[in-house]
Amino acid sequence: MSSVDLEDLVDLCLQARAESGVGRQLCSDDRGRLREHLSVLVAAPDGLTLVATCDGEPAGLVLGRLLGPGLMSDTVVLSLDAVYVRPQQRRRGLGHAMLQAVAELAETTGVTDVYAAPLPGSRGMQRFLARLGFAPAAAHRVVSTGALLRRLALDVPAPARRGGTRGLEDLIERRRRARARALDEEMLARQATASMSMQVRRAVHNRRPSSSSTTTS
Repeated sequence: MSSVDLEDLVDLCLQARAESGVGRQLCSDDRGRLREHLSVLVAAPDGLTLVATCDGEPAGLVLGRLLGPGLMSDTVVLSLDAVYVRPQQRRRGLGHAMLQAVAELAETTGVTDVYAAPLPGSRGMQRFLARLGFAPAAAHRVVSTGALLRRLALDVPAPARRGGTRGLEDLIERRRRARARALDEEMLARQATASMSMQVRRAVHNRRPSSSSTTTS
């Protein structure tokens, strides 16, 4: 692929990125970095890059990769990262022609399945792929690294929360036992004081002379 073709790929990717509401999932908006990434994909033996032209001008692209066989599967699949046609060249059969080339490549390389990830918000491309038989295969979720780190910092693991709660419960229990011991000691002190007072009154009563006694000379 010539440098001009690579620049055409860069232009198409940037236009596709601008059209998508979450284009950062497709590629970088830095032209130099994007050119570097695309050059790696073009040179990779498992990379797939197709450019469709209309009236001699670049009008659409397909970017993909051959995946497998791997550790968990012995099959080979073709993953399409981007399928895009410029708005002014749509409904001319360009997308159909590019997918025809993709299907023929898949057949000759022994690919069992072709996966496609249409750009988020591209309902027209989603309908186009559905019409060609592409069915939902899995649901993906995405989060930025910074947001993930912030959420992990706020989301305290359950064992840690239980440990903190347990420590508070232990403190409350220790204070409850201390109050119970203090009440017991106070009760024992009152009982001891009452018993001593009773003994003193008895002793005084026993020493008091009887009123019926008489004195004789």
